[in-house]
Amino acid sequence: MLLRAINILTLLASILLLGSLSLEIIYSTELAKFSNEYSWAMLIVCIIFLVDFFVLMGHSDHPWRYLGRNFVMLLLSIPYHFIANIANLELTHSQTIILSGVVMLRGVMALYITLRWLIARRTTRLLWAYIATVAVCTYFAALFFYEYEAPVNSSLKSFGDALWWAAMNMTTVGAEIFPVTAIGKVICVVLPIIGMAMFPIFTVYVTSLYNRTDGTIVAQSNNKPKSE
Repeated sequence: MLLRAINILTLLASILLLGSLSLEIIYSTELAKFSNEYSWAMLIVCIIFLVDFFVLMGHSDHPWRYLGRNFVMLLLSIPYHFIANIANLELTHSQTIILSGVVMLRGVMALYITLRWLIARRTTRLLWAYIATVAVCTYFAALFFYEYEAPVNSSLKSFGDALWWAAMNMTTVGAEIFPVTAIGKVICVVLPIIGMAMFPIFTVYVTSLYNRTDGTIVAQSNNKPKSE
């Protein structure tokens, strides 16, 4: 019961993180600057992530081995922004960019937790898991792209443009918006790779569906009584 409650709480924290991160990036006016409300939200999320980490570590047969395998998750669960705000630290531009990257990586972790829960559900079919994975990856790539490209890329007018750009690159079609930052260029390369890697999953689903349907038809045909 404890593990189930922690899993549900972690899922809710992941959704809160993705939602608050989306609002902060879309409506932010300064590069890599985060509001106090966002810092408080990250504090709540990080506390839940830390509780989840140590509860799972305590239930593991080899706690220290679990700590070694998931040490990066532990580092990403520390509320760096809240600590910086409480300590009144004056961060340089480079430091705020690094903190922004940490937030993005923590968002990736939240994305992983959410998709893991979605795909693990017994009621979830492969097709819906595929659609959800592609949609969320596209949306998250758009957040990445918009965070770093919007202040310096004149072709990017709104988050809608970033979302369209990410969708076009995920489908390997491409878009007329060209990245100018290093991170934007990396995303531009990675997205089509993810899209090409995801397409065979859809192909396997359609093939298995066809095989099941074809097998059912053959079985029904074999079960029909033969005329004399």
